[in-house]
Amino acid sequence: MSLTELRNTLPDYAKDLRLNLDSVLGETGSPGIDGKQIRAIALASAIASRHAPLVAAVEAFAAEQLSAEEINGAKAAAAIMAMNNVYYRATHLIENDEYATLRAGLRMNVMASPGIDKITFELASLAVSAINGCGMCMASHEKTIRKHEVSAQGVQSALKIAAVIHAVAVTAELA
Repeated sequence: MSLTELRNTLPDYAKDLRLNLDSVLGETGSPGIDGKQIRAIALASAIASRHAPLVAAVEAFAAEQLSAEEINGAKAAAAIMAMNNVYYRATHLIENDEYATLRAGLRMNVMASPGIDKITFELASLAVSAINGCGMCMASHEKTIRKHEVSAQGVQSALKIAAVIHAVAVTAELA
C-alpha cells in the first residue's frame, strides 16, 4: 500500500491528519530541513510508531530520495533510540542521582557511522525520542542539532513529522 493509499484509508474524523501528512512530508511544509531529512525523519518515526503498513509505505516514499545506506541509517536511528529511550528515560525518572554516575554499558557503535549524515541522524533520533517520550534524549539531540546551526524551525519540523506520523500510525491501526 502506498502512502497515498494509506492516507486515504484514514477515517473522516482524522481529516486533519490526512492534511497534515501531506503538509509535513512536503518540503514547503517542513521549513529548516531538506527533502532527504524529511524522508529519514519520517521513516524513523514510522518505525518507532510500530505500524507495519505505515513503515512499508514511508520506506517506499523515503526510497524516492534516499539510498539504501541512508534508509538503513534512518532505521539505525529508530533502533538505537528504541534502546536508549527506555534506558535514559527510566534512569532520569527514577530520580536517583547515583544512576547518572554509572556507565550505561550499552553498545552504540552505529552512532559513529550510521549511514546518513550526522545532522539527519540527530534529527531522526530527536523525532524517535519525542515519540518514545524520553526528555533526556530529546534535550541532548536538540542541543547537538542546534550546535550544528539547524534552526528552531528545523527542529520544530522534525517534531511535527514525528507527531503526524505517530498519529497516523495510531489512527490507521484503528481504521
